[in-house]
Amino acid sequence: MSEHHPVRTWLTDMDGVLVHEEQALPGAAEFIAALQENAVRFLVLTNNSIYTARDLRARLLRSGIDLPEEAIWTSALATAQFLSEQMPGGSAYVIGEAGMTTALHDVGFVMTERDPDYVVLGETRTYSFEAITRAIRLIERGARFIATNPDVTGPSPEGPLPATGSVAAMIRQATGIKPYFVGKPNPLMMRSALNRLEAHSESTVMIGDRMDTDIVAGMEAGLRTVLVLTGSTRRSQIEGYPYRPTRVEDSIADVVPLVSELAPSA
Repeated sequence: MSEHHPVRTWLTDMDGVLVHEEQALPGAAEFIAALQENAVRFLVLTNNSIYTARDLRARLLRSGIDLPEEAIWTSALATAQFLSEQMPGGSAYVIGEAGMTTALHDVGFVMTERDPDYVVLGETRTYSFEAITRAIRLIERGARFIATNPDVTGPSPEGPLPATGSVAAMIRQATGIKPYFVGKPNPLMMRSALNRLEAHSESTVMIGDRMDTDIVAGMEAGLRTVLVLTGSTRRSQIEGYPYRPTRVEDSIADVVPLVSELAPSA
């Protein structure tokens, strides 16, 4: 990695890299502190669209990780930005929670069940058959189908929960309409994060715990990538993918020394 351009910007996934079930992983707080001490710009990315950036900052702070609200970039924020660029002042029927509805309100979208421009599917812990049925009927009438992310399951203390990708598959089967996913592994989310930081791909590193979302999205966006083994992907699984991360580390703790080593002043 040191043979490339100095690293001026870091992007990192949240779950499986910094936290696991709301508990900070070893080295996470030190990693954020190292970024701040070296005045390196960064964003924490998450496909979770349930919470606002303010909510997530509070949750991370309780785990011992202190970072500003502005350093969090969610699939809900990326989706809202994308839609505001596609159709300024548009309307949407939303299946989701505060993270998604707040982001859309903030970009000037109107929430409606009557002939919306878009059906926007986000993550929620309370998917209802009534809401899914309404989404199907609106899509059949011409509403464009957007989903925040393709993750089929999400974590919980009791085990996996059905997530956005599973519900999107149900709606797709019923309508024959494929959704446009904004979140990872769509490199659009990486590009939107880079634009937010006014950063360049050749001087940015993406850290993630999943080969099929974090690493592939980073690679397709032209970033160097670091896979940490504290989340979804195990070391034995890496060889099964047709692409490779730039670097593999056991945990975020092993990345902390790289912040100073790869910084422009190093």
